[in-house]
Amino acid sequence: MARPTKDQQHAKLHRDALDQFDRIQLACRDVRKQCLEDRRFATIPGAQWEGPLSDQFENKPRLEVNKVALSVVRIFSEYRNNRITVDFISKDGDDRGDLAETCNGLYRADEQDSGAEEAYDNAFEEAVSGGIGAWRLRTCYEDDEDPEDERQRIRIEPIFDADSSVFFDVDAKRQDKADAKVCYVLHSMSPEAYKDEYGDDPSSWPKDISSVAYDWATPDVVIVAEYYRVEEKTETVRIFRTLGGDEERYTDSDFAADETLEDMLSATGAQEVRQKKIKRKKVRKYILSGGRILEDCGYIAGKHIPIVQVYGKRWFIDNQEQCMGQVRLAKDAQRLKNMQLSKLAETSALSGVEKPILTPEQIAGHQMMWSEDNIKNYPYLLVNPMVDPVTGGVVASGPIGYTKPPQIAPALAALLQLTEQDMAEILGSNQQADKMVSNISGKAVELIQQRLDMQSFLYMSNFAKAVKRGGEIWLSMAQEIYIEDRRKMKTVDPMDQVGSVELMQPGIDDDTGATVYKNDLTAAKFDVAVDVGPSFTSRRNATVTALTGMMQFADDPATRVVLQSMAIMNMDGEGLGDIKDYFRSKLVQMGVVKPTDEEAQQMAEAAQNQQPDAQTQFLLAEAEKSKQLSEKATADTQLSLAKAKETEANTIKTLSEVQGGFRQEFGRMPEAGPPAAQPGEFEGAL
Repeated sequence: MARPTKDQQHAKLHRDALDQFDRIQLACRDVRKQCLEDRRFATIPGAQWEGPLSDQFENKPRLEVNKVALSVVRIFSEYRNNRITVDFISKDGDDRGDLAETCNGLYRADEQDSGAEEAYDNAFEEAVSGGIGAWRLRTCYEDDEDPEDERQRIRIEPIFDADSSVFFDVDAKRQDKADAKVCYVLHSMSPEAYKDEYGDDPSSWPKDISSVAYDWATPDVVIVAEYYRVEEKTETVRIFRTLGGDEERYTDSDFAADETLEDMLSATGAQEVRQKKIKRKKVRKYILSGGRILEDCGYIAGKHIPIVQVYGKRWFIDNQEQCMGQVRLAKDAQRLKNMQLSKLAETSALSGVEKPILTPEQIAGHQMMWSEDNIKNYPYLLVNPMVDPVTGGVVASGPIGYTKPPQIAPALAALLQLTEQDMAEILGSNQQADKMVSNISGKAVELIQQRLDMQSFLYMSNFAKAVKRGGEIWLSMAQEIYIEDRRKMKTVDPMDQVGSVELMQPGIDDDTGATVYKNDLTAAKFDVAVDVGPSFTSRRNATVTALTGMMQFADDPATRVVLQSMAIMNMDGEGLGDIKDYFRSKLVQMGVVKPTDEEAQQMAEAAQNQQPDAQTQFLLAEAEKSKQLSEKATADTQLSLAKAKETEANTIKTLSEVQGGFRQEFGRMPEAGPPAAQPGEFEGAL
């Protein structure tokens, strides 16, 4: 049987993709529609009256006092005041602090260069107001205009209208969609732009396209989708043991790429000891429309679908994913409040003055006076008497009646109060924060702020899960594109200070002497951690508050300097960059903060070139003088010892010479008996 051609494979892939999208879209259509309505309800003027309610209030006042939008904006502000970022930590607890810090710096640099704040803010706002938000990660060339520059960076970009444009397969149960197999990201184009871009006419699409549930083309809009598919491939890893006892691993693709690899291993004495089956994931991207596969983009960097989806509130009911934001539960209370206020406004707009009711005969000839009375304020008004046509007598001369001003029903006032209470309970009341006075204690302020933070903590926690997923996707992509030898890349530290790092920097292992590479992201086996905490104005402000409080109890001057320096480094304000740099260098010199490689090199150079002050020079001179005196004393001592030894030697020599002279004298004397004693020689002895 002949193998299908590429066009036939794409045609089958296209049909399968459209059928699968129909199943996904039908399963979540109602939920996604509600998410879109919620976002419109909170943000679009007039959207709170959309639907059948608008028909009932046609030609009547339709007021909006949008309490829902205020609640949503409060949650937005709390998030922007306490942004969440990732932190890479080792999987097995090994000390890889430098490599982890490199990944952190590169991630923050990619966030800064790609304007990731816009992507995060848009996703968070859509999740809070509607229930679903999303952003994407994408690789792009650093310099698109340089044909020889193939270096790439990772960009974080927003996806707008995620509830209408991002669809994962229905079998993906995890909130971060890490278990998803496919993903669709839809874009709308005008028919003219679609024809110019892809050279395709929607009117020429096959007829069976009209049988799908989703409308891929209308007279005004053509839908184009990015289609991501996760492909799993099983590979065999063969483990060889070398003569030195080390183990080396090679995959089937390694042997396919190098036909001489197996012969080389056999020649070097390596023996295969075992095999292992592993699964590798790759993501393939397509561009498709309702008519055909427009482009096969091939495999993309990383092993994850580069789309991050965030939810406001999410759960499964009857095996169907449900989600919503802050708006959903408050919509009915908000509509009721708008209806009551509109009715109250209409009632109060009617005249509150009693007006006389007269017959045409009574004001005949006096119409102008009655019509101008509210302007000229006549002292009196004239009216014709009513005459009985039978008798000719006057029947009456005054008005036949008066209009009554509208009365506000007591139930309406009570209902307004109940509606206000319901909305406060649903949306979360911030009245306690509004009532804080100037002399309230700091602890009470923190407790009130913590209570307000808990009202939005669920959204912050769900967003943290999405940020963590974004960090995992980024690391997977970075391990495949940040691999150039000696490539210098921009980094950003936690204090937003810009630095630089060199990838794949060769070096020598001190223990083994083998060649190792510093900042090798292919060896980055990290978990991704995020931190979510209360936002007392901001984390930095909370840190400053804690540090300034600790300074009051610090008796050690050095400790006070450290606390003061850390407080200034955590302050936000205009023109503090140079001051922060000064205090950081001060902490580095004190040994409180670990210096970077660049700072360590600068400190070493400064230490070599630094000239000592006068006091140091005096002390050095005194030390040198003492050293010289000590050396002189040592020399004098050694000289005295030498002279003493010389004197001793001379003495021994003299004694030796004297003894030799005595021996010679005794040798010349004649031999004889002892001399006779003289008279009286021993008398004294007796």
